[in-house]
Amino acid sequence: MTDDEIRFYRASEKPYGAFSNLYRRAIEFEGETFATSEHAYQAGKARKREVRDWVLSAPSPALVAMAAHGLYYWDIAPGWSKTKFDRMRKVLRAKFTQHEDLKKLLLSTGDARLVESATVDNEVNRLWGEVNGTGRNMLGQLLMELRENLREESDGLARRAA
Repeated sequence: MTDDEIRFYRASEKPYGAFSNLYRRAIEFEGETFATSEHAYQAGKARKREVRDWVLSAPSPALVAMAAHGLYYWDIAPGWSKTKFDRMRKVLRAKFTQHEDLKKLLLSTGDARLVESATVDNEVNRLWGEVNGTGRNMLGQLLMELRENLREESDGLARRAA
């Protein structure tokens, strides 16, 4: 890790554990209140309402993720592989705009590269983060994109106010 890189993984880590989708902070999304951003994200994955409800009933955000990752192909919403990143983008926007402290934390990272740094090597961890420096780090990428968008919006508001 360098000064221009921030690694996070566990929701309990201070201060950047808040970047984890397992971080316990409720968000409003699509007209519902979800316990975490993981809940809001995974709510879009199931094809049927009863499967969605089962996934979301797991007793912790980590188990919600585990249940959703274990769904059979026929239980997954059509097109999920094409829509999941847009859904995560919207979920993250909700999380970081509804909680001013989280927004400030994200903006405080400057231009640092944000990396979800997992320890268990599997396909999901290499998609959303990195394991031993290998992976697409999509969560980190989407957080950095959101950070830039929030900055641009803030600059635009400041210019209009001036």
